[in-house]
Amino acid sequence: MEEWLWLWWLIGALGLGVVEMMTVDFTFLMLSVGALAATAAAWLGAPWWVTIIVFALVSIVMLATVRPLLLRFLKVKAEGGPVSGAAALVGKPAEAVTAIDEHGGRVKIGGDVWTARVEDESVVPVGAELIVKAIDGATAVVAPANEEN
Repeated sequence: MEEWLWLWWLIGALGLGVVEMMTVDFTFLMLSVGALAATAAAWLGAPWWVTIIVFALVSIVMLATVRPLLLRFLKVKAEGGPVSGAAALVGKPAEAVTAIDEHGGRVKIGGDVWTARVEDESVVPVGAELIVKAIDGATAVVAPANEEN
């Protein structure tokens, strides 16, 4: 059994890697690195109890040092990075393609036609210039461009 100990640790590392792909929290990634270190120790001939100690120590060090750095890096990148997708449409100009009220209508935003609605009970006529205030699912929440909000 001890001659195959490295294989069990490798299977554990791969399993932890799969769990990490589902959670994306970096906790299981750090544990996976610990399991890889235990794999190396077992492959070098360390007894089973040494591999457990290696796994625990490496995992604790990774969780205490590398994980916070990764989380901080990703948080800074997310806050200062470019906005993409539907969130990038907020603040963009739009033009009413149909009359728009609180129940719906259609607008043209940057060449694409979106379903839209206004937040209040007003009715926006066809051709009115608008500003996208928010994206609610697949619906743009719009307001007249001359409104100050």
